[in-house]
Amino acid sequence: MPDDPVLLERHFDTAFAAPNGIQKLRELILTLAMQGKLVPQDPSDQPAIELLKEIEVEKQRLVKEGKVKQPKPLPEIKPGEIPYKLPINWEWVRLGELGEAQTGTTPPTKDAENLGSFIPFIGPGDIKNHAIDYSGEGLSEIGLSKGRLIEKNSVLMVCIGGSIGKHAINDRNITCNQQINTITPYKREAIKYMFFAMGEESFQQIVLGQSGGSATPIINKQKWSSIPVPLPPLAEQHRIVAKIDRLMARCDELEKLRAEGNQKRITVHTAALDRLLNVKESNDFSTAWRFITQHFGELYSVKENVAELRKAILQLAVMGKLVPQDPTDEPASELLRAIATEKQQLIKEGKIKQPKPLPEIELKEISYELPENWEWVRLGDITRLQNGFAFKSDDYSSQGIKLIRNVNISHGFIDHTNIAYYPDFDRMKFEDFELSKGDILISLDRPIISTGLKIAILNSQDVPSLLVQRVGRVRIELLKISLLFLFNWFNSPLFVDRIAPGRSNGVPHISTKEIEMLLFPLPPLAEQYRIVAKLHKLMALCDTLDHQIDAATGKQADLLNAVMAQV
Repeated sequence: MPDDPVLLERHFDTAFAAPNGIQKLRELILTLAMQGKLVPQDPSDQPAIELLKEIEVEKQRLVKEGKVKQPKPLPEIKPGEIPYKLPINWEWVRLGELGEAQTGTTPPTKDAENLGSFIPFIGPGDIKNHAIDYSGEGLSEIGLSKGRLIEKNSVLMVCIGGSIGKHAINDRNITCNQQINTITPYKREAIKYMFFAMGEESFQQIVLGQSGGSATPIINKQKWSSIPVPLPPLAEQHRIVAKIDRLMARCDELEKLRAEGNQKRITVHTAALDRLLNVKESNDFSTAWRFITQHFGELYSVKENVAELRKAILQLAVMGKLVPQDPTDEPASELLRAIATEKQQLIKEGKIKQPKPLPEIELKEISYELPENWEWVRLGDITRLQNGFAFKSDDYSSQGIKLIRNVNISHGFIDHTNIAYYPDFDRMKFEDFELSKGDILISLDRPIISTGLKIAILNSQDVPSLLVQRVGRVRIELLKISLLFLFNWFNSPLFVDRIAPGRSNGVPHISTKEIEMLLFPLPPLAEQYRIVAKLHKLMALCDTLDHQIDAATGKQADLLNAVMAQV
């Protein structure tokens, strides 16, 4: 057996830094324990073969007294079922040889007489973090008579669904539903060892491996109770359990330290972003940014903080705080006049239709103060928004003109892997829905917005194509707006946070009318370009931070795996 104190101490140090390292360390502890490598063997211990004889005597006593039913005999363990070699005084046994295996059952809940507080009734959702929540509605004494009693100090394991393998020990008598298998050991003092054995990776993998064959994973009681488990002498079980408890407590301490470190990092990061977001004007940005750069190593060792930094930078950009204003820039008020003139010329030439006038902006709609040379406008006054056509899926073709649907809009680009087509000969019927290079497309489905805005700028490979229902097109037909500045505004919290909350109102999608009514902060054109240039540099910095985090966590994971491979 390896010098486990030294080896495990090295694991603790390495695991603390590695992603998921503490969880991997917990798995390693159980693996060492079940292979007989966690504590020394004592030749004076009663061998496990003798313990099995005692278990059989106890089982027969319980059967004779009518406390348990005589179980069906389990087949002998074949050599191919043994995953690793055990110490000389250990034995491989099937789980069902160690205790009474049962599956829960649910009495009819429509009968009120079955429900009550006589005994807890446990379902898979009540097993959390190796503990049981007993607070749910239980069964009456009548209900228990139609269910199954699971005595205190049994192991409960979820045997169906996505949480299959979750397990815990009950500290009181309970009953449970049919989605849980249980085992009540004949030797009650073996309960904690059995709990750990059933959490070990090879046991869990067998549970998962034998639960396939249907859409919902499930393992029945017979298969479950037939899984082989390693059985040490009872005295060694006690030593193993004591050692696991000590090492798991150390893991708990590491997790607490990590959580405290993360909270400290969040606190410092929140303060840094608050300082950045609360600069009064763009000239103060450099001072606030220096505070961020001085704490880079502390703040940006996790991607979540980098993501928050991206949001803050975008918010500063569209609030006029990212770059200094230049008093020589043509103000946005003049830009608006030029836009109005250009729009009237396009209407006169028949290139666009006369839009319906949008309401004047009210003071209560303005959420923050803009720089002096910026202007608030409604998005619909400077862009043209349109929803797509409701093409029928029956009319799709294997070739023709591309149809851009919600599934094709990714975060920043068009995904062509699942593209649909419409016959090209019908293209002219949908001229109003034809897309062009430079169009901004945005998913109008609220569930998609709630999981991250899906928006993209069309490039040359995305066209020709047609716009499909519940995809919004934002087109800049006026040359006084920077396409990239507008795109970054869409990605900023000032747009996303304004649109996303409405998803709870039961409406499955947002409307282009809703978007065109939004207020848009319009800078001078020259400043739009300066903002985009600064954003490009800062987002590249964020990309670098993400790559550094990936590289660091990759190295930490490789180091931990290399150390663990020595076991």
